Amino acid sequence: MSRVGSLLVVDDNRANRDLLSRRLALQGYRVTVAENGHEAVAHAERDAFDLILLDVEMPGVSGFAVLERLRQTRSQTQLPIIMVTGRTDDGDIIEAFRLGANDYVTKPIDFPVALARIATHLSHKWTVEDLRDSEERYALAVRGANDGLWDWNLITQDVHWSPRWKAMLGYEDSEVSTSPDEWFKRVHHEDLARVQDTLQAHLGDPNGHFESEHRLLHRNGTFRWMLCRGAAIRNAAGVATRLAGSLTDITDAKVSDALTGLPNRLMFVDLLERAIKRRQRRPDFVFALLVLGLDRFSVISNSLGPLIADRLLVAVARRLQASLRATDILTPGESGFTLARIAGDEFTVLLDDIADASDAVRVADRLRAALEQPFHVDGHQVFTSATVGIAVSTSGYNRPEDILRDAATALHRAKASGDTTKCELFDPAMRDRAVSRLQVETDLRNAVQDGAFVLDYQPIIALDDGHIAAFEALVRWRHPTRGMVNPAEFIQVAEDTGMIVPIGRLTLVESCRQMVEWQRRFGAAAPGAICVNLSSRQFAAPNLAQEIEAILRQTGLSAASLKLEITETAFIGDVQAAQITVNRLRDIGVEWSLDDFGTGYSSLSHLHQLRVNTLKIERSFVNRIGDGDGGAEMVRAIVTLAHNLAMDVVAEGVETAEQAGRLRALGCEYAQGFFFAKPMNAADVDRLIAAQPWSTHVTNDLNAAPA
Repeated sequence: MSRVGSLLVVDDNRANRDLLSRRLALQGYRVTVAENGHEAVAHAERDAFDLILLDVEMPGVSGFAVLERLRQTRSQTQLPIIMVTGRTDDGDIIEAFRLGANDYVTKPIDFPVALARIATHLSHKWTVEDLRDSEERYALAVRGANDGLWDWNLITQDVHWSPRWKAMLGYEDSEVSTSPDEWFKRVHHEDLARVQDTLQAHLGDPNGHFESEHRLLHRNGTFRWMLCRGAAIRNAAGVATRLAGSLTDITDAKVSDALTGLPNRLMFVDLLERAIKRRQRRPDFVFALLVLGLDRFSVISNSLGPLIADRLLVAVARRLQASLRATDILTPGESGFTLARIAGDEFTVLLDDIADASDAVRVADRLRAALEQPFHVDGHQVFTSATVGIAVSTSGYNRPEDILRDAATALHRAKASGDTTKCELFDPAMRDRAVSRLQVETDLRNAVQDGAFVLDYQPIIALDDGHIAAFEALVRWRHPTRGMVNPAEFIQVAEDTGMIVPIGRLTLVESCRQMVEWQRRFGAAAPGAICVNLSSRQFAAPNLAQEIEAILRQTGLSAASLKLEITETAFIGDVQAAQITVNRLRDIGVEWSLDDFGTGYSSLSHLHQLRVNTLKIERSFVNRIGDGDGGAEMVRAIVTLAHNLAMDVVAEGVETAEQAGRLRALGCEYAQGFFFAKPMNAADVDRLIAAQPWSTHVTNDLNAAPA
């Protein structure tokens, strides 16, 4: 919409002002008239006009007097005034300009010329007003955004830094020069190359904007995280001549955990770095790092949902803050603590200026005690606890990541120790174990890719006639430099990393293939079944039944010749799902064996649901037979229970003829152990099957053993 100018026409001659006002109104202007100087001043002070047409010669108060009066309060831009004179001598015109007139026209008025001059002055007035309004809006926006501004002349290499830009870094307006170095010399050394590369990339690209998050050194010696944005202005040839933009302090958002409001990992690492430098300056300064991991947090999250879990984390943070008191630190004035959340359910505490490691352990114990009280979250009573790993600066650290690593190693050690140990203090042996485990994991991944696994087989002997009833397949790792690696050294690592799944499949395929080969070679003399252990991860796979059916088809082994062994830990998480898997495979003829029976709390409560075919008595019970501490009675009870549920029994770890005889007398059908044979390779198994060394004399030997 075009603007409508508001004009004041001042002339003591009625005919002149009426004629001029009518013609201006026809051009769309709003026109007010005044017949003398006093009336003109009154109108101008009461109303807002865009321009005044002022007659010079008026009785009483002349146009010059009115002009001089109005210029006391309004500039030429604010109120343009065009003088109207009937005289053409230079003196009047010069006087008008001296007093502040914008222009003049002479009588009789050439109306088209007058219109052109009015339009010109109004356009200039409105342009200036629009620019001023724009600048005011921009200034308000900048103040509202709390940003610092910068304008870099790339030709002269001068930079204008706004007062706010300087104040954000702790400086007064006069304390910062116009050099670009005022920016670059304050950039953190780890960020400088990235900032410069991003800047050069923008200057070379005519499209887009410059944007960089980096740290700038504040006057107080700390680094603040800044978001710097800008854009280049280019000449006709496309060459950047200016670069202008803004600076926003994003430190709070960058270093705070969004959920709890505690310092995040980024800020905590910076604080650790300062503590390390202080330790290097002051050898008597000792600090400790505590890493707290919540126990069973994933169970809580899965059971109650992520929203409740998040609110629990907030409640935990508040309770930890309340539990950290100044008395935890022993040096008043210099001491302190910092609580942070660095990831997931892990919190860290930096304890400054402690006396020794016992102070850190004491704080850890009290924090754990505080978390043992129940939390009330959205109507739910939630119980949790924490495990703590501690690292102390006396071990000597040069980098934050090193002490974080060691505290995390201590935490992992404490968690691995079970419920008996909830707090561990780091020692170098832990690091050695962690490095060793990492090497095992790396080598194991390569072994999975290379298929560097072989199987040994241990016979399972029928105690009634001594024939070889089955073989248990046992996986071995053929290491390129260490030779054969015992399963105890890698099975848990394989479980933890998930590599047990491909290893388990390899074991299944090779065991089934080997069993088919024995059946082809020995016919009726071949063992009746091959027993293969399933890990908890394998057993939990929803497609386990389909995979085993596919392996049986692939190898040509009858389902009745395969027996799968599981431990109770494989199914206690979801007994119903386990029952479905067991039933499906039993329906096609696969048998099941429950390994290490009697060592877990859930065996009796779930045994009748799974309806496995065989119970395997754990070796610790077998070892106590004949010791007079009730070992034989425990075995008798297990055998009786199994027979009542229509299951047969295999005793593991049989090492003597006496144990074998007592087991047979107690009704145990099968046994395996070093008394009969150690695990052996397939070639040795061939010779063992051909020899059948126990089938002719074992019965007589065992009959003599006391029950």
